[in-house]
Amino acid sequence: MTSLRWLPLTALLLAGALQATAQDKRGKKEEKKEEKKEEKKKETLGTIERTDPAFDSLIDKDAVLEKLADGYSWVEGPAWSKRGGYLLFSDIPNNSVFKYKPGSKVLLFLKPSGYTGSRTDLMEPGSNGLVFDAEGNLILMEHGDRQVSRISPDDLKTKTVLASHYENKKLNSPNDGAIKSNGDLYFTDPPYGRMVKGKPFVFPDRELDFCGIYRVTTDRKLTLLTKEMSFPNGIAFSPDEKTLYVANSDPKKAVWMAFEVKSDGTLGKGRVFFDATAWVGKEKPGLPDGMKVDKNGNLFATGPGGVVVFSPEGKHLGTIATGVPTSNCAWGEDGTVLYVTADKALCKIQTKTKGAGW
Repeated sequence: MTSLRWLPLTALLLAGALQATAQDKRGKKEEKKEEKKEEKKKETLGTIERTDPAFDSLIDKDAVLEKLADGYSWVEGPAWSKRGGYLLFSDIPNNSVFKYKPGSKVLLFLKPSGYTGSRTDLMEPGSNGLVFDAEGNLILMEHGDRQVSRISPDDLKTKTVLASHYENKKLNSPNDGAIKSNGDLYFTDPPYGRMVKGKPFVFPDRELDFCGIYRVTTDRKLTLLTKEMSFPNGIAFSPDEKTLYVANSDPKKAVWMAFEVKSDGTLGKGRVFFDATAWVGKEKPGLPDGMKVDKNGNLFATGPGGVVVFSPEGKHLGTIATGVPTSNCAWGEDGTVLYVTADKALCKIQTKTKGAGW
């Protein structure tokens, strides 16, 4: 039988427990409110345009392009480090590479990134495309220094130049690259890195009279694969590596080309994969630029309007319409998050597919 003298204490304990429960509920409500506030604070960019029903299997109907960081000059070359769990991207005019790790602020990673000279009149002197090789080394397409180089993320002071000249002439300005499974690097070489401020599309000191697509092997042997494109830019392999896609950033011939990759690694004749010349204009800013391929061979290609998505057969499925000139994209995290460099901003979107190689 309970003693009557313990009732006041029991009542006090019960009241305290009820009060704690109420406070806990209020705390959880406040947390949910704060979470909702954070969700509302997320800044998005552009819209999602669905051209074909197949697009729904790639991008969810509720998906948005989230802006992660802004205020750069012209961002390019996103590349995800699987070993480090972070993304690197170039700010070409500012001659810098920045690092973004999910949940953290963007930090300066490397400066200078593509030009070590003294000229101040170059429009885009820094690194452009970035690629991680199988060993986790970073490969940079260096505009101002007109070369392709390799560094270890753990030793940024030691650089190995992989390619800088073709037939004793300086390269134009390596732009973007893709690594084959055997370690060979395929890269494009338009002259954009030599443009002088105030004079776009003027290249006063180029030494080569063509824009090439090259291969540099693991033993640093450089081979010209083709020079048939006017401004070769973004580059990517199909999942089976039998096709090499190359964007042509020429407003007069804004196309994506598809080249057969022969058994010896050289290229067969190219064919037009998709022609977007009619899209070029103010309503669809941008030109064919960087791109990536998903595990099923769908091409996510930056170009007029944003990130244009094509089936392996070249059918336009939809567009992640940014509304601004959009330079490149890359999968990261678990392979389903697509990072996008759009003009001055770094963005990301959740996809329902995975990048090739994940």
